[in-house]
Amino acid sequence: MVKEEIKETRLDNGPVVLTDRMEGVRSATLGFFYRIGSRQEPDELNGITHFIEHCVFKGSAKRSALDIAIEQDRLGGGLDAFTTHEETGFIIKVVDDQFGRAFDLLADMLARPRFDETDLANERRVIIEEIKMNEDSPEDALGDIFHREFFPGHPIGMSIAGTPETVETFSARHTADYHAAAFNPANLIVAAAGNVDHNRLIDLIRSSGFSQANDTARRIKPDLTAPDFAAPIIVEHRSDLEQAHLLIATPFVADSDPRRYAADLLSNVLGGGTSSRLWQKVREERGLAYSVGAATAMFHDCGFLAISAATSPEQIGEVSDIVIEEMRSIVRDGVSTEELELMKEQARASILLGLEDSAGRAATLAQCEMIHGRQIQVEETLANIETVKAEDVQTLAREFFRTERIAFAALGDFEDLQVDRDRLSI
Repeated sequence: MVKEEIKETRLDNGPVVLTDRMEGVRSATLGFFYRIGSRQEPDELNGITHFIEHCVFKGSAKRSALDIAIEQDRLGGGLDAFTTHEETGFIIKVVDDQFGRAFDLLADMLARPRFDETDLANERRVIIEEIKMNEDSPEDALGDIFHREFFPGHPIGMSIAGTPETVETFSARHTADYHAAAFNPANLIVAAAGNVDHNRLIDLIRSSGFSQANDTARRIKPDLTAPDFAAPIIVEHRSDLEQAHLLIATPFVADSDPRRYAADLLSNVLGGGTSSRLWQKVREERGLAYSVGAATAMFHDCGFLAISAATSPEQIGEVSDIVIEEMRSIVRDGVSTEELELMKEQARASILLGLEDSAGRAATLAQCEMIHGRQIQVEETLANIETVKAEDVQTLAREFFRTERIAFAALGDFEDLQVDRDRLSI
């Protein structure tokens, strides 16, 4: 097993610093992960976190946007950023001897962004085009519809990118004020993995000004109002689509719930790979879809399991019926020992293979801190997976796979698709 050499430092009123040294590699991954996402935004600023994620690339106190782009390419082009409902991250992977330059680039972008009004006007247009692009993608459009109806009136149901109307209001003042209040060391986890030195990273942080929060800092915590789930049945007509896109979902466990291991195994039994029930039944046995799968989405205080597929409009009812029947089967009969052991082996292989990637290990450091407030060693994770029993999986299914909680959403060129609660009966 790949050895973990995890070190941790908690700076007063500043970031949590985590490193995982990997012997025998030349890569080094550095990540700045903020405990802030679209979920914490007020309604009138919906999308501003994602907007800031974009705009820090537009220039800083000492670099232009072109300078940032050139330096990013010189370092290998491995700089990525993302925004979720509960987190914003910036990750760069470089050769180990470029770690200091990589830190300087990220620190400059994130601590001292320029937020020039001309640049922001251009980026507002870019993001509005991104929103339009998502609307043109059936999978993304269906996902947005599902979130809005599944989490009615709650920030998790709102688009991470915002709306054209909210994005248009993001002035330089709004952006700088929100950045100062949220993107600060009090909300930051700095994680690095690969051929990295913990003490050197601490020195870089202290010399960069990231060691303490500024006067306007406010630690945004995840103890927000939990959503009330709905169970919508949504059928939207799109005559321009060749395929129909389907999503069936149910509430599920949160990311800190100790049952999350059983939850992931249940999801994988349903649709986590080519040997899963839905892949075999929908694709291999009946040829109804190119791909079908199940996945969990877990937040601090809630989660959901979603099953998705794309098929011909006239086959959407048949695919839906197969999905519901497999959910019903697990509630009624559970899962076999063979199925469960196969999914455990799949999970184990995925975890151990992921240990060879410094980017994956840096992200894992940040996720463990963000969700659990501590590091969970690989051995503990594997042991928790191994202890899951078939009855644990069935108990979860019986708790969450309930007719009145099933959400159904479909998007396609339907002539006469009839879906009612009886058809979704578990």
